[in-house]
Amino acid sequence: MAKRDYYEILGVERGASEDEVKKAYRQLAIKFHPDKNPGNKQAEENFKEATEAYEVLKDAQSRAQYDQYGHAGVSGHPGFGAGGSGAGFDINDALRAFMRDFGMGGSGFEEMFGGGQRRRGRQDLYHGEDLKIRLKLTLEEIAFGTDKSIKIKRFKRCATCSGKGGSSLRRCPQCNGAGQVQQVSRSMFGQFVSVTPCSNCGGTGEVISSPCTTCSGSGRVEEQATISVKIPAGVSEGNYIPLRGEGNAGMRGGESGDLMVMIEEKPHERFVRHGGDIITEVPITFAMAALGGDIDIETLEGHVKLKIPSGTQSGRMLKLRGQGLGRLRSSGRGDLLVKVSLWTPTSLTDEQRVLYEKLHRIEGEVPSKVSKSIFERLRESLGV
Repeated sequence: MAKRDYYEILGVERGASEDEVKKAYRQLAIKFHPDKNPGNKQAEENFKEATEAYEVLKDAQSRAQYDQYGHAGVSGHPGFGAGGSGAGFDINDALRAFMRDFGMGGSGFEEMFGGGQRRRGRQDLYHGEDLKIRLKLTLEEIAFGTDKSIKIKRFKRCATCSGKGGSSLRRCPQCNGAGQVQQVSRSMFGQFVSVTPCSNCGGTGEVISSPCTTCSGSGRVEEQATISVKIPAGVSEGNYIPLRGEGNAGMRGGESGDLMVMIEEKPHERFVRHGGDIITEVPITFAMAALGGDIDIETLEGHVKLKIPSGTQSGRMLKLRGQGLGRLRSSGRGDLLVKVSLWTPTSLTDEQRVLYEKLHRIEGEVPSKVSKSIFERLRESLGV
């Protein structure tokens, strides 16, 4: 498998400065670090790939060789292990490289594990959780938009302590106010230092001596709330509407999370959605197909007349413009596509049988080839 371009991996231009390369790598390393993604093999591969790219591009000499010769020019770069070309660049190489440039005292390390300046951001540490709720909509609601009221269970700020969790803050005895604890482990690759937020104080370095009796020191209590949400016309299954600050209240005065309203579509008994258009099927008789005429059909807004041209073939798609769904973030509506199908009676009266037998004698032979197939007409109607 061909190796990806190092500049593409880090998301920087070829003329990027050393600081730009370092900043881009730090962001990717924080995002994909194994300690933040336990058991995620893809994240581990992304972490190794980003570190490999960083190791080459941060060094002026190796970067010049890569710019001139590509991956072949850096096949023997230190740290890539036996065999070169990055084949031996494993997770331990990547971790060592990250710790070397972003270890204790490095901004990237502290941002990821909650140490240093990050520890002092209590609002970040106690930020409320985002919530998700699935909302099923009918095709009519999707077509024109609607207002919905939804009930959710969430945490709200405790009124007794105003969300503070209590009083008399003191230094955490477990971390001595640092907000983080360190664990040192040794392996055949050397010594590794793991830094995690203190479990006793949640990373703030402070504990409450007199916790609130209503919320037990958390600063929030459970409630059942009714939320109003405006659904725009044209939403689709998988879309979501974010309601800022309507999620769980944060602990000890932290900001509230968001509520994500995930859109689902209810199946319709008569219509099938196709983007902004809707499709329905209407049966017609032999006489209507041959002679043409007007029929009454159902739309999302009621019933309308549809003109059937004479000589209509079964499977033909007819279009009613502007009778489909509203368009998301734009004006206008889609179309209603009507598939015409020939209805064949399953039983005949004596009079009908006589007429059909007479028709059979005089209507002639069926043509050997129809000018356009059902599938061609369908593709033309759908514009595909």
